[in-house]
Amino acid sequence: MIAVRKSTPSGESAAQPTVRRVIVYILLFALVVIAAIGVSGLLGRLLDTGNALASSDITGLARSLAFTLIAGPFAAVLWWVLWRRMDGAERSSVAWGLYLAGLYTVSLVTFSTALLTTAAVLVRGDWQPRLFATGVVWAGVWVWHLWMSRHEEKSPTQLVTVAPILGSVFGLVIAVGGAVTALSSLLDAAVDAAPSLTPGEPWWELTLQALIWFAGGLVIWWWHWIRSQARDLRGGLADLMVVAVGVAGAAIMTLSGVGTVLFLLLRLAFDRTDPVTDILDLLGFGVSVAFIGALVWSYHRGLTLARSDTTRVATKLVTSGVGLVAAASGLGVVVNAILAATTTPLAGSGTRTLLLGGISALVVGGPVWWLAWQPATPLSPAEVRSTGRRVYLILVFGVSAVVAIVTLLVIGYRLFEFALGDFTGDSVIDRVRASLGLLVATGLAAGYHFSVWRRDRSVSAEAPQPARTIGRVLLVTDADPEPLSLAIGAATGGAAVFVLKRADGAGSSATVEHLAQALTGVTGKRVLVVTGPGDRVEVIPLQE
Repeated sequence: MIAVRKSTPSGESAAQPTVRRVIVYILLFALVVIAAIGVSGLLGRLLDTGNALASSDITGLARSLAFTLIAGPFAAVLWWVLWRRMDGAERSSVAWGLYLAGLYTVSLVTFSTALLTTAAVLVRGDWQPRLFATGVVWAGVWVWHLWMSRHEEKSPTQLVTVAPILGSVFGLVIAVGGAVTALSSLLDAAVDAAPSLTPGEPWWELTLQALIWFAGGLVIWWWHWIRSQARDLRGGLADLMVVAVGVAGAAIMTLSGVGTVLFLLLRLAFDRTDPVTDILDLLGFGVSVAFIGALVWSYHRGLTLARSDTTRVATKLVTSGVGLVAAASGLGVVVNAILAATTTPLAGSGTRTLLLGGISALVVGGPVWWLAWQPATPLSPAEVRSTGRRVYLILVFGVSAVVAIVTLLVIGYRLFEFALGDFTGDSVIDRVRASLGLLVATGLAAGYHFSVWRRDRSVSAEAPQPARTIGRVLLVTDADPEPLSLAIGAATGGAAVFVLKRADGAGSSATVEHLAQALTGVTGKRVLVVTGPGDRVEVIPLQE
């Protein structure tokens, strides 16, 4: 292949347009933010009828005027110049896409938080005009950038999926937080265990405020996830957010809630050292976190089943990791409590509570790890050779080994400290029991995952490797590249795939079957694959 480099006018190097765009869009970002802060301050003063426009805060008024009258016109002029010269090269620049995604997300977070807070405080009859002004101004900034991001001729062609994905995650977090708070306040009121509420404050006030946040977050999530079709995105950031937030985050919530409820029930049965109302203080929170987390977890896990094999493997691994952390933590606490019982009667409140907490974490995390990891189920050679599984095993073994070594150093330090004459204070067991519990848990985790890694290596070495017919593939397409890349890897025995995006809007509709059929019988170290228009697939072996 021969690369032809186009000359730039006036000897301009290829890096200069990139540097110019980065500087200009950073400047525009800063000017828009400063101007929005200034306008928010002025509008807040106008709406605050209880105070004079200047009042005693001359400094704040001067700052708002300066931000509005200086940064505002500069931002408007700079935006107008950039908007008028927006051509194909500018649209395809990463700086333009990054600017819109960044300021879109910042304005969304700012205006929604301000307006929801304003609505929530209105429940108790408190009006915050300046907070409302902030929400109104930043809502205008958000609408402006939403319009630019959807403009038919000047919208960016790079990083167009970042804003919908981040917006859906933000809405989900707000909705989940509001739902948990509302449900837990209702349950607390039902069991009359809400000491956090101010005496005399209506029980429904916190619930209504939480429902406002839940409704606002649900609208934001629906707007980005459903209406903006973020749920239909595949690969890259979309799959990462589904696995990291929808699966891992929700799994952590669910296990934390279930573990809390189980711990409280065990305390009711075996540890009545505190009043029942104090023991049940966190019951509503635990139930609500477990319930809401389970709903979110179930929904996103169902989404991963319809995605790529890589995403499904990642879902399995993160679920296993969450269960492993919970189980290992519980095991360490149980060992700690057992060692404590050798020096303190088990009837002691602290030791018994510690033991029940460890049992709760172990009982909750252990089954989740077993169901996700499935240690007794034979694996296919493809899953054994998967990169995600290897990275997971190395990561767990490495982290566990590091923690075990650090813990061993701490134990040695405490033992030498005691042996050298520091006999005051706790006994030697009390000094090292927490570290010993952590050492046992991390040592077992490191040893097990190291043995699994060695077994996988031996299985991979003995299993027949698929014949590689092609070394590297350069894929040129305007369709979703992930399923096509997976099909190329399967058809070529694991060839490395490099993707280039078509900019001519060919409208490729080639399926995985079309691609596999076109690659049948093709060999070579480097191959060019072009999809589109329609279901057309062109395969061109390249000369060295």
